Amino acid sequence: MSAESTGLSAHLRRGRIAFRHWRWQRPFWAGLLTLLSGIPIGYLPYNNVTFGQLAIRVGTTAGAGALIIGVLLVVLGLTMWFQSAVRVFAGVASILLGLVSLPMTNLGGIGGFLLAIVGGGMAVAWVPGTAAPDVPGEKAELPDGSPQPAGDAVDPGWPAPTADAAAADPYTKPEPVHAGARADEENTEENGRHRAG
Repeated sequence: MSAESTGLSAHLRRGRIAFRHWRWQRPFWAGLLTLLSGIPIGYLPYNNVTFGQLAIRVGTTAGAGALIIGVLLVVLGLTMWFQSAVRVFAGVASILLGLVSLPMTNLGGIGGFLLAIVGGGMAVAWVPGTAAPDVPGEKAELPDGSPQPAGDAVDPGWPAPTADAAAADPYTKPEPVHAGARADEENTEENGRHRAG
């Protein structure tokens, strides 16, 4: 018997964790609100609302415009999910389409324009997360809490690096040199100072 469960709950847990990581890498909620805003904007102008025997049709001459705005908002919501690099464009476009839906689709499909404006604003404001940098001067610790490695990683007979070895290291930064001079020529008695400033 293994220590890890391979049942349905383990698969669901892995799927939930994978979805969480996918969701964290993109403006998920902005895309969802924008996608949901396109449904009432595109659907309500074509819908017949009935109250008992009273049928109300909210169709206008701009029915095709409502359908186009609704489909564009759904596409922009999907774009925010799958192409998060263009999130600012998609956010601004969804805000503009939400505002245009007010006069075009009978108050923007009741609340669809609010979802479009909030989703677009969230997309414009979303920024990808970055890993927290290490604090300078903080020492790294091993999992057991000790700052020094133990066992085969440390050889007590190995000599400590000398200053010459540090100078020969190609990754060390050289001393800053003033413009127009090399470090050994900067101030010499026979040469004097030959640079301005």
